[in-house]
Amino acid sequence: MKINKKKFIYLISPNKISKNFYHNLRKVLKIGKVSFFQLRLKNHSMKRKIQIALKIREICKKMNVKFIINDNPILAKRIDADGCHLGQKDTNIKVARKLLKRKIIGMTCHNSIRLAKIAFKNGADYIAFGAFNASRTKKVKYKASIKIIKSLKKSLNIPIVAIGGVNNLNYKKLLLNNADFLAISGYIWNNKKLKPEESIKKLK
Repeated sequence: MKINKKKFIYLISPNKISKNFYHNLRKVLKIGKVSFFQLRLKNHSMKRKIQIALKIREICKKMNVKFIINDNPILAKRIDADGCHLGQKDTNIKVARKLLKRKIIGMTCHNSIRLAKIAFKNGADYIAFGAFNASRTKKVKYKASIKIIKSLKKSLNIPIVAIGGVNNLNYKKLLLNNADFLAISGYIWNNKKLKPEESIKKLK
């Protein structure tokens, strides 16, 4: 998987997709800092998820951004997304790989080198560690430190996504310590001071 240091953002969708979301997404992706966009929807029917995903897929395609579906390899295959992100309690990565073939599969490994090594062995394309900071988007069950990135980089050659409360005040520390991508959601979509496209411009 190619790593573009200028496109270091792994953008995650808000929990609710509003009518003006697609317009805002185009503006944000146009800035040119996003490598991946993950659609994370929990409380929607499959029909609604497909409708939303197909719209986003077209936007991502035009903007040359990889479109990832959270938790659901069946949906990822059905709408021909670029890949799927799995949590530890989601579909087994080997099952997902049979379904998605050569598409991108990422794996949440919380704060565990052991889980990261298992994911790598099972064919994950990237590892997500976190939470590195307090987050309003998701309840923090696991805390990760910079040490875990350094430790994994010494033993495995696999892209690392850092997640958890990433914003304009703390993002540089993660990049300087070899995180390849920064997963960001709340700072972009729920920023009370800045519009989505303004907030992403702060991440230089």
